Amino acid sequence: MELPNNMTLQDINKKNEGTLMESLGIEYTFIGEGRVEATMPVDSRTMQPFGILHGGATIALAETICGVGSILLCEEDEVSRGMQVSANHVYAARSGYVKGIATLLHKGRSTHVWNIDVFTDDEKLVSSVRITNSIIKKK
Repeated sequence: MELPNNMTLQDINKKNEGTLMESLGIEYTFIGEGRVEATMPVDSRTMQPFGILHGGATIALAETICGVGSILLCEEDEVSRGMQVSANHVYAARSGYVKGIATLLHKGRSTHVWNIDVFTDDEKLVSSVRITNSIIKKK
């Protein structure tokens, strides 16, 4: 897939500097048409006081990766905005990294629907997230 302005994975990761994504340690690891993957550490930045991964950090990872996925699918005169999120947290990650894998389920004219599964290092499912992005014309 050709990225806007021939951007590389490294270019997209560099755009995280000074943002929530940098604060949470999110790093993109794969970008393809209709699929985006990224990792996030399970550490003091992303954990609850109870020693497990915070659900909000998990949702931030999910929104981050499908947001980039939608931006990469938009036409030059379009932008993507988050519209709806639904998450099921099924396992408590306590250390290491989690990996989010976003898969495009629907690419419509005005919406993109993504499924994002988040896994531990040993491939246990942590969360399954469904996100709808609205596609609108730039102003």
